[in-house]
Amino acid sequence: MRRLRTVLLASVILLPLPLAAQDQQTLADVRQELTVLHVEIQRLKREMSTTAAPSVDVSGDTVLDRVAAIESELQRLTLQTEELGHRIDRIVTDGTNRIGDLEFRLVELEGGDVGALKETTTLGGGELPSIGGPAALDGAGVPGTGAVGGGAAGGELAVGEQADFDAAETLLAEGLYQDAAEKFAAFNQAYPGSPLAPAAEFSRGKALDGLGDTREAARAYLAAFTGNSAGPVAPRALFELGAALGRLGQTDQACVTLSEVGVRFPGVAQEADATAEMAKLGCS
Repeated sequence: MRRLRTVLLASVILLPLPLAAQDQQTLADVRQELTVLHVEIQRLKREMSTTAAPSVDVSGDTVLDRVAAIESELQRLTLQTEELGHRIDRIVTDGTNRIGDLEFRLVELEGGDVGALKETTTLGGGELPSIGGPAALDGAGVPGTGAVGGGAAGGELAVGEQADFDAAETLLAEGLYQDAAEKFAAFNQAYPGSPLAPAAEFSRGKALDGLGDTREAARAYLAAFTGNSAGPVAPRALFELGAALGRLGQTDQACVTLSEVGVRFPGVAQEADATAEMAKLGCS
């Protein structure tokens, strides 16, 4: 794991801006980002405090009227609770990932051993919403939406989220790579922290590959892998990242990345693809 993180970090450094700019942060920059995260956590805590007396109206002339009013209020409060829970889950996921990234940079800037870093404690002390599950890849190796979509395995989705993702996938399948890349980029901006984010980044990478923009495709594959390194998209994203690095002439980084496919995901279809790609690159 330490070796792979080092290679991925090196891959980001070797790619031009904007990724390389992230590695030029000073210690003060990292601490400032931690302060911002702390402020956001305090804002979430304030949302747990009441601001006024309850305004629920369950009055009625008859028992049936009161029962209907109670049912209506229950439906409204249940929907509101689900929306708030979904929002908090996304903040927890995004915040935990950002803190883990900041811990890595902080240790690196202070000259510590990044290999000794453990898994980041979940923001708030709970468990991250499950995004994993059995891989669902179609014949071409493109992630199926069922494995990372809504429901119990993928978490709650916002209204229109699945439809927007499917619309972008349709553009990709039709070979409209420019439109697909723009659609996936817009999706990631509209739904930050989405359970579909790794799949969206992966498909954006495929669209960019279709446009011949290998460097930006590599960035997208890297984002797809780091977004959920144990999820159903991760094996394909890691393989495509290694292959893209090879096409960019970064052979050493490509070989290390491709070798990790079989180590981290033994038995997946991409293991054979990675072996063939390593042979083509002349990896030792």
